[in-house]
Amino acid sequence: MGKVRRLVLDVLKPLEPTIIELAQQLSALSGVEAVNISIYEIDRKVENAKITIEGSDLSYESIERVIQENGGTVHSIDEVVAGKIIIEDAETLQD
Repeated sequence: MGKVRRLVLDVLKPLEPTIIELAQQLSALSGVEAVNISIYEIDRKVENAKITIEGSDLSYESIERVIQENGGTVHSIDEVVAGKIIIEDAETLQD
């Protein structure tokens, strides 16, 4: 089975922990090489975040567990890249 190399997740998280703390926890997981968290909406008690994780062999279950342990919920998996290399999106006529 091909190894998962990139995950892009839409996550609802509480204001605490900060995205710095959450990124540090996610980046400490086995197989994770990089974590990018961008906040695109803030409410009084929660933030909507786009979390991009890249690595050599990502475990979705481990990533989801860290998010849930920090009070977050994965709303959707918006992108998955698996295999020997990472393919960057190519522009299509629809773009």
